[in-house]
Amino acid sequence: MPVENIQPRRERPQTIEDFVREIKEAADKLILDGATRGDVKLLCTAFKELRHCFKVFARYKGIRKATVFGSARTKPDHATYELAVAFGRKMREAGWMIVTGAGAGIMEAGHVGAGRDSSIGLNILLPFEQTANHVMTGNDKLMTMRYFFTRKLMFVKETDAIVLFPGGFGTLDEGFEVLTLIQTGKSHLFPVVLVDQPGGTYWSRWAEFIETELKGNGLISPPDSSLYRITNSVDDAVTEVTGFYRVYHSMRYVRKDLVVRLNRPISDATLQRINAEFKDIVWEGRIERADPDPQEANEPDLLDLPRLRFRFDRHGHSRFRQMIDMINKSD
Repeated sequence: MPVENIQPRRERPQTIEDFVREIKEAADKLILDGATRGDVKLLCTAFKELRHCFKVFARYKGIRKATVFGSARTKPDHATYELAVAFGRKMREAGWMIVTGAGAGIMEAGHVGAGRDSSIGLNILLPFEQTANHVMTGNDKLMTMRYFFTRKLMFVKETDAIVLFPGGFGTLDEGFEVLTLIQTGKSHLFPVVLVDQPGGTYWSRWAEFIETELKGNGLISPPDSSLYRITNSVDDAVTEVTGFYRVYHSMRYVRKDLVVRLNRPISDATLQRINAEFKDIVWEGRIERADPDPQEANEPDLLDLPRLRFRFDRHGHSRFRQMIDMINKSD
């Protein structure tokens, strides 16, 4: 029998240069594959859009950002427009930046509140041409995208919170995608806040559907409702977003472990409580204090932060959110 030609196992890319080399090799293979012009054009456009966005966002790496979603049809005299303006203003005062789709309605309101210097826009090219709002027009933090998928990637990749006001198909699509990404662990963990005007029913009726049709029929797990908060108060929305980072700072996987970076150490009593309460999401061992791992050396600004490290089962992301809530409420 013929002997199979076994290729030596290739080393995984480690450095930026290694990854760029693989990108170039993959691009060259498109010619060998006989890829169509349309497919290659799509890849080319998406790659250039993302590269440019990475460059722009890199200038603001150390600043927390909240992405605001909502209807482009909401008029300036509507109550939810005014709420979005107030939210953007209060987040700017807290030192945050506001990211939106750069269009009209709620997107414009978030930017009006945040002001030109604290606003970032990800506009989309549409057949009927969505123009940027007046805050973002001529702003060097405005990026215009051809594809929704690249735009949606940037909304989530670069954010520390998602805040949704009432909107149409697009708003619901963005909200459900964000919740799916967090639920499945395809995104880092961040707060998701759903804001409505006082007396409004938009999110309360949405929540009824989630509770009766999804949770009631076993289509999501009971803890999944911990992934979002509903409020009709701007102050509560701001508190929910900023409070998420009261003790918790960020997360990162290092080999098979989840590393949780904190803004300050937690007490022995708190550590004992989270080990007792959340042992169901620990695959092996315990949740323990840890020193920075050598793999985290590429984030030097975070090396002084205290850490927790454990073997996360990578299924209980909603329970992990509950664990973060417990840590944030600790003394």
